[in-house]
Amino acid sequence: MDHMFHRHPFLSVVTFAYLGVVGYVTLGPQPIDNNNSDLIFRVLDVLSRHDKTQWITYDRVEFGANIAMFIPVGLFFLLLLGRGQWWLAIILGFAMTVAIETAQTSIPGRVSDERDIVANTAGAVIGVLGGLILTYGSARRHRQRQRDRAYAASYN
Repeated sequence: MDHMFHRHPFLSVVTFAYLGVVGYVTLGPQPIDNNNSDLIFRVLDVLSRHDKTQWITYDRVEFGANIAMFIPVGLFFLLLLGRGQWWLAIILGFAMTVAIETAQTSIPGRVSDERDIVANTAGAVIGVLGGLILTYGSARRHRQRQRDRAYAASYN
């Protein structure tokens, strides 16, 4: 673990900063959208008046926001741990969200919801998959260089 922080110091700092934001949003004394809830509900009210957008409900917006918030978590964990540890990045995203939901049960004004575990984990999985796609070319070139070196070494 310590080795990845030395190998990727900037990424480590960015990851911990983002995890701090997630911690503030999810574990602060009240849900972050309380200050903006009037605006959110006004927008949802307008959307509910139209046939094509009445499917956009508060629950769906919140579920989507939870997915979106955890996409960077999965991506950052994958980048820190490496492509070979993609499964661990997903497990860490899941464990993090279970810890958050468990902690929320003892925070006044917070509501723990098992749907958040599904949404957050889905976001982490999307982040890991996105990271695997984004790093595919680089990983392929790295493997080819290793094969080329091994081939050259076998003739020396």
